[in-house]
Amino acid sequence: MLQLSDLKIAVIGLGYVGLPLAVEFGKKVPVVGFDIHTTRIEELKIGQDHTLEVSPEELSQATNLTYSANLEDLKSCNFFIVTVPTPVDEVNRPDLTPLKKASETLGKVIKKGDIVVYESTVYPGATEEVCIPVLEKISGLKFNQDFFAGYSPERINPGDKVNTLTKIKKITSGSTPEVADKVDAVYASIITAGTHKASSIKVAEAAKVIENTQRDLNIALVNELSVIFDRLGIDTIDVLEAAGSKWNFLPFRPGLVGGHCIGVDPYYLTHKAEEVGYHPQVILAGRRINDNMARYVARNTIKRMLQNGIDVPRAKVGVLGVTFKENCPDIRNSKVADLIKEFEAWGAQVVVADPWADAEEVKGEYGIELGQVNAEHPVDALVIAVGHNEFRSLPAAELKSYVRSNKPVLADVKGLFDRTTLAEQGFTVFRL
Repeated sequence: MLQLSDLKIAVIGLGYVGLPLAVEFGKKVPVVGFDIHTTRIEELKIGQDHTLEVSPEELSQATNLTYSANLEDLKSCNFFIVTVPTPVDEVNRPDLTPLKKASETLGKVIKKGDIVVYESTVYPGATEEVCIPVLEKISGLKFNQDFFAGYSPERINPGDKVNTLTKIKKITSGSTPEVADKVDAVYASIITAGTHKASSIKVAEAAKVIENTQRDLNIALVNELSVIFDRLGIDTIDVLEAAGSKWNFLPFRPGLVGGHCIGVDPYYLTHKAEEVGYHPQVILAGRRINDNMARYVARNTIKRMLQNGIDVPRAKVGVLGVTFKENCPDIRNSKVADLIKEFEAWGAQVVVADPWADAEEVKGEYGIELGQVNAEHPVDALVIAVGHNEFRSLPAAELKSYVRSNKPVLADVKGLFDRTTLAEQGFTVFRL
């Protein structure tokens, strides 16, 4: 069995999850950060991270970390951590292709005594039912005899500089009790918040998918309440602030639910549930609500534009923000893209501005060209879609300079601004 003193870690996938992990381990033990994208490797070798998850200073502190896209460099490692993405396809079925490919890669390099730990979001049972057979087939080794496995779900939020990797308690698990102890000890060496050793790999997998499923449903509830309150002619945020005066009221806000986890994880759980003969009701209902919110925001904005005499097919709509969350360049599963499509379906010209997003990445992922929305490039209606600090700090008078219509509409998706102050500037305001 692997001894901690002999530890040499390989982190497979150097994205938002893998890189911070590789850096933290690289401060203490030898680590190979592996990624199939050579441009990513070259970027990291010069001390830059375009995701902004890790600063150049932090990268320089990982003195034991090397980067590689060469399979041969993995053969000297004995503890492998897989952090590749697990998306859903066009009909929201789990897409395990990246996970299977990563397992095929590791099957070519693992040897007797090695441990493979998966961090990617999966449904309960996926590690042992999908990944392990691939490792066995390619390597020719026997699971829990020649090599071992674990699962430790990632819990960090992209762009969060407060609740960082080491400050979040880590769930760990292993394929045998002894391996579970080893995996736990490895992570405990870098996680200052401590660890929680789950009773099995399946339990650890399930814990991950319900974390975001719970949050998804909480937001779905307030989104549905927002739809109801709008029809009743009352402001949702006013209601939530009033209800929040009670100590046990959970202060969730309505909004667009995208991103790499919260908008995806529930589908992994429901997929497995249906596989074993149960058709989830509450979870999928919540998903449908959240998936429809972008269209709801766009249509309510359009309704107010029409009421104000704005000719939508000849209008220009400015959308501020395209990332899936604030103060972060991550555009994965952004629901803002759905909002933009809805405006375009009505014939409006949409101009998207985002100081955090990479223009080339946005173009490649969504076919959206980033532009400018300001006093020199005015629009007829504004949608504040993402709560970047750059947008939060905008005075109402400056926002007014961004529009050319006499009766402009502003959709404040994140509830960033005082609606009375906006109304004083002549805006017709819609907010969730």
